[in-house]
Amino acid sequence: MNTKSALLATTALLLGAAAPAVALAAETAPARQTAAPGDQAVLVFTPDFFVDARPNTALDMINRVPGFSVNDGDGARGFEGAVGNVLINGSRPASKNDTGSNVLGRTVASQVERIELIRGGAPGIEMQGYSVVANVILKNTVSREHIATFNANLFEGGQDLFGGSYQFTERKGDRTWGVTLSDGVSMSDSNGAGPLRRVGPNGELLRAEDYYNDSYGGGNSIRGNFASPFMGGKIDLTARYGINDWHNINRQTATGVLRESLYDEDGHSGEVGVVYTRPLSEKLKLETRFIHEFSDFDSVSTSRTRLAGVDEPEQSFSADGRSSETILRGLARYERSPALDLEGGAEVAYNMLEVDQAYSVGGVAVPLPSASVKVEETRGELFGKATWRINPKWTLESGLRLESSTISQSGDAAQDKSFFFAKPRILAAWTPMPNNQLRLRFERTVGQLDFGDFAASAEFADENVFGGNVNLQPESRWVSELTYEKRFWGEGVVSIGLRHDEISDVIDLIPLEGGLAAVGNIGDGTLDQLAVNVAVPTDKLGVPGGKFGFKNTWNRTEVTDPTTGETRPISNVRASQATLTFQQDITAWKLQWGGAWIPLLGQKGYQPDQISGWRGRDYYELWAEYKPTPTLSIRGQVNLWDDFTVERTVFGDREARPVAFVENRFIDPRTFYQIRLRKTF
Repeated sequence: MNTKSALLATTALLLGAAAPAVALAAETAPARQTAAPGDQAVLVFTPDFFVDARPNTALDMINRVPGFSVNDGDGARGFEGAVGNVLINGSRPASKNDTGSNVLGRTVASQVERIELIRGGAPGIEMQGYSVVANVILKNTVSREHIATFNANLFEGGQDLFGGSYQFTERKGDRTWGVTLSDGVSMSDSNGAGPLRRVGPNGELLRAEDYYNDSYGGGNSIRGNFASPFMGGKIDLTARYGINDWHNINRQTATGVLRESLYDEDGHSGEVGVVYTRPLSEKLKLETRFIHEFSDFDSVSTSRTRLAGVDEPEQSFSADGRSSETILRGLARYERSPALDLEGGAEVAYNMLEVDQAYSVGGVAVPLPSASVKVEETRGELFGKATWRINPKWTLESGLRLESSTISQSGDAAQDKSFFFAKPRILAAWTPMPNNQLRLRFERTVGQLDFGDFAASAEFADENVFGGNVNLQPESRWVSELTYEKRFWGEGVVSIGLRHDEISDVIDLIPLEGGLAAVGNIGDGTLDQLAVNVAVPTDKLGVPGGKFGFKNTWNRTEVTDPTTGETRPISNVRASQATLTFQQDITAWKLQWGGAWIPLLGQKGYQPDQISGWRGRDYYELWAEYKPTPTLSIRGQVNLWDDFTVERTVFGDREARPVAFVENRFIDPRTFYQIRLRKTF
């Protein structure tokens, strides 16, 4: 690839009245040079950098920024720390669920003025705990943009899924409005069929059956967005409403044998988001944010067994619930100088889940702990932060959040619990020389409780029924992280990160009376992590326009098992999952292609009565995208893997823990093909 691009260095990051502005170096760097000498905490990518990739949308562009991966956040626990690492014109979207990738996906590439990669913090930028964020600066123009997308997901021997979307945006200077209509799909890449074998403690064969599973879903939604100058500032509005469904089937068969579990869920969801920003003076800016999200669901799980023509009593588990979250957040940001930025504010939030559940065997109701429950959380937080660009080589961000919350329950269990957390944060970045940076993060984080864990649940495919836990409390962590990043050959990046977490009130599974289990706190634990990310452009290796990538995160966790008292890993934390990738731009053909290989992946979960987990090998992905015109994209992709095993070791009792049986499902996951057509106009 003969890159006709320039990556410009920045000399300062200044806080403007409505969004941060970057002063760019006057000279243009040679092709593929990441930055000119000087201040490299903020790297700037202009549209010329992406010419050979022929991007249709802003999302295409940001996915090509070297050393950056889009993270849309987990959508949990208020606003702080729950949102992603993408900003648009210096701010995050009006709603947590209107993610940065959503906004960029409905923005045509021609509207992007530049992309700023901010590493280690900068005045005027809310890092929200991320060491690296991307700030996409859009042009102030008059335009109308349409993006139409069609998707097909074709499974060998499974449920084919089709979807699409239409997005319209009109821009008139500072005023923007748009609408998005979406027909989405949900799917699993581990669906398939294969033999199931269950053996006893002495190796005797207990079951030899054929296994089959499939899971799929989708949803329809409409979203509207509006942004405009308002009362001396700017207002951003978004609203969405959607319906969704999910279906799962697990079946085991043999001569005279049928074991089948079905799950069906239907739901509705929506949200409203408002952000108002206003400069109160040349250096003081006010931001107020309101978010309200709501959803409801209705689900039914059934399990039936037929042996030698005789039906066993059918099991049924039903749930009907609704939930909501409301957030009001305000902050004031004061630019003491171009190098020093101060910020303070407060956030209040209300979360609620109300659910009614029923479990029966052969039509006879079976009592469950916390089958009917309403959980409510009221939370308040005060926060303050300072970002100081000490000199072109050093940036320091420090802050403190004080959180107080009360979780109350009513229904089958009634009680209140109050919590207080002080959450300091320090983020430092040192750039001792061009293209080298060392980043340090130390902070305390508090996890968001899944209110569904307060109520009962069922997983009939694994013969599990869980009770609710009224004593659940948030997990907190002291996080220490050190990352070194080296940039080379223009788009080359090597990043090595070390992290250690001291975890309090680890959330895992605990035993309950009556032979049940539930999600609960099992004490203190630790996480040690090594993260490596390598991207190597291959022009100098004789392969023009190519880029090789390697990424892996090694995790080592420890916690004390509540049943055995022995040290073990924390459930469902993957020990390792290496990914190797290669992609290439063939400009003369208007084509990009690439592939990925995951040699090994898997995880384990620990319960009082069993250890379960899955492992897979040799997951392959191959794709190609053809862009015959600047406004048309045709993409095809194939995903395949042939080794996916689910294993359960079930114990006879919780005390002595003799092995009752070991069960393996040897699944051959279905190969599936994806086709996407996208037209911008």
